[in-house]
Amino acid sequence: MTVPLVIVDGANVVGSVPDGWWRDRAAAAVRLRDALAPVLVTGLTDLPGPVSVALVVEGRARDIPGVPGGVDVVPAAGSGDDTIADLARAEAGSRRVVVVTADRGLRDRVIAAGAEVRGPTSVPRR
Repeated sequence: MTVPLVIVDGANVVGSVPDGWWRDRAAAAVRLRDALAPVLVTGLTDLPGPVSVALVVEGRARDIPGVPGGVDVVPAAGSGDDTIADLARAEAGSRRVVVVTADRGLRDRVIAAGAEVRGPTSVPRR
């Protein structure tokens, strides 16, 4: 059985909580990365664990480190949306892919690639 992949739009999910994230985008991305760790085991509603989690980061958050055995941190070379869409397209043919974002344009792109979409409230954010 193939482990499903949850791709998290880091900038979009971090931006969904007005907690001052804009003062230190990298620290906000690290907090999100750490909050996502339990999802590896528990999964999401209607998607039981284990799952793989890829956190796509961009801009000032691009340099946050990954944690061995934890959430995969995927730095976007350019657009985070393009990186997410490319990853969804590459993986959707071989396993279940769920993208976490509220971005309507990105939602359309990843659904067309064969992925499912959930909103930011579907994952822990702190």
